[in-house]
Amino acid sequence: MRTTYDEADDILVLHLADKPIAKEVSQDWNTHISYAADGTIVEVVILEASKQGAWPLLKSEAA
Repeated sequence: MRTTYDEADDILVLHLADKPIAKEVSQDWNTHISYAADGTIVEVVILEASKQGAWPLLKSEAA
C-alpha cells in the first residue's frame, strides 16, 4: 500500500494495487473507489481529506 497526499488540494489517495482501473464508483461526494477488472480495490480517493479527519493518518496525542 502506498499513500499520496496533495496538500494544496487536500486530496488523499490510498494506492492498494498496481492493477489497471476498470471501474470507479463514488461512495459519496468526497470518497471514490477504483476497482480492477477482477473486482479488487485498486485505490481509494478522499477529497477534503484533512477536513474529513482522514489526514494525517496517524495523530499523536500530547502527553
